[in-house]
Amino acid sequence: MGQSGVELFTMNVDMMRRIDRWAGVPLCFLLTLFGRLFLRRPTDETPPPRRVLFVELSEMGSTILADPAMRKARDTFDAELYFVIFRRNAESLAFLRTVPLANVYTLCEDSLLTLAADTLGFLFWARRQRIDAVVDLELFSRFTALLTGLSGAARRVGFYRFHNEGLYRGELLTHRVAYNPHIHIAKNFIALINALTGPADQVPFSKTIIADDEITIPQAPVAAAAKTDMLARIGAAYPDFDAARHRIVLINPNASELLPQRRWPHEHFAALVKRILAAWPDVLVLITGAPEEAAEADQLRTRVGDPRLVNFAGRQKLMELPVLYALAILMVTNDSGPGHFAAVSDMPVISLFGPETPALYGPLGRGVSLSVGMACSPCVSASNHRKTACRDPLCMQVLTPDRVFEQVRLLLESGPDRRSV
Repeated sequence: MGQSGVELFTMNVDMMRRIDRWAGVPLCFLLTLFGRLFLRRPTDETPPPRRVLFVELSEMGSTILADPAMRKARDTFDAELYFVIFRRNAESLAFLRTVPLANVYTLCEDSLLTLAADTLGFLFWARRQRIDAVVDLELFSRFTALLTGLSGAARRVGFYRFHNEGLYRGELLTHRVAYNPHIHIAKNFIALINALTGPADQVPFSKTIIADDEITIPQAPVAAAAKTDMLARIGAAYPDFDAARHRIVLINPNASELLPQRRWPHEHFAALVKRILAAWPDVLVLITGAPEEAAEADQLRTRVGDPRLVNFAGRQKLMELPVLYALAILMVTNDSGPGHFAAVSDMPVISLFGPETPALYGPLGRGVSLSVGMACSPCVSASNHRKTACRDPLCMQVLTPDRVFEQVRLLLESGPDRRSV
């Protein structure tokens, strides 16, 4: 196949959004017509769910935010949990292992052909597992609505538009939950589980109070040997490293391609790091990231020009981040997955927000979320499928290094020492 043919079948975020709209809407309509005759629905004799499948495809951080809901489903129904997710995001489920990795089904989204093949495989997989309840965690995705409707489960719970314009994804849910943009997304996920326990005729689901202590995240254990190995890697990257003398600060300047407007400018990160290194001679700053982000991280390191800023991108696997978090005293991050992953540790985090609101997506761990509150922000939501028209994210640019540094100072000077040994 020639290059043009390869590009035709290669998936990117915008292409997936277009397919979800132009193919998803008619497919949801047709499945709704089919479902009125053939899709299963719970009755008074239907036993409580024992095999609960969660569907969340596109955001790694959401697997952490959904963990309280998954644990509630497991404990409430004494249920075995399952999960379906895009393959590139599946590793995030291993942080807490609330869902056994053997119960995770992955979809490869590299191309339309692989996605179609894996989707067909999902239909057989869900029936082999005898899934009896599906919890669709996505916000008004037609693709996940189709997966939910075709799962074979009698109970299908997800967010429903009710009187909202647009957001159509058929009538495939047996438990239709009102999405609330004014409470944290983790509480919205808990509401989906509450819907499975409420009266069958409630409209809308779920009329419950969700307390803050319901959305806590358990700590991930870190072995002493894993810490020793990570300290050795830090020493290899910075030969003058002394675990008894240096305090480690992490910065994560990256954000996924799903919403690149979330990135704080590199010149701001550079200015912040320079101030941190000047203020605390015992601090070593590590730039974290995936291997493919190492080149960009090196540009930031060159811009700062201080040996105590170390490019650590690609030197740790995703699943080793809790080890790094156990050694560090603080992380500064864009609104992205690492801010949520850090909730499995007690390391404080400063998360930088612009296009999204921390009221809805703030990390559940220790720390603070910063934003400037511009009139146009947040500009992404469920109603626009988290796609903004903004090409100049001023909301991130006017969040100054001075303001972030002040939060760094407060956390470093008021918290425990947390040196690496």
